[in-house]
Amino acid sequence: VQLQASGGGLVQAGGSLRLSCATLGSIFSITAMGWYRQAPGSQRELVAMISSGGSAEYSDSVKGRFTISRDNAKNTVYLQMNSLKPEDTAVYFCKADRIYFSRSYYWHDYRGQGTLVTVFS
Repeated sequence: VQLQASGGGLVQAGGSLRLSCATLGSIFSITAMGWYRQAPGSQRELVAMISSGGSAEYSDSVKGRFTISRDNAKNTVYLQMNSLKPEDTAVYFCKADRIYFSRSYYWHDYRGQGTLVTVFS
């Protein structure tokens, strides 16, 4: 099983990007999913999380600009990023709180590959 992130790129400040993270492989279900980012020389920052029921939480740095959503049928999570700023530049990773392969067997805090977002002024 893999979490495959895509959608990163180079964008001017004020612009938008939409990241996607697809779950590749056969699974039973996934609980909360989300995105975190890491810029060079900076600590990892949790950007947004969304529960399987659709409840979302955001870091203060992106609240009002980013929107997280998910498609449970596709086990995919999205991050719509608007009004991008140069300080949003980072590698963005997706994560899953629990990936269930049966009713009782799961992986905890599983993380996927990243996608680079570069915002220039």
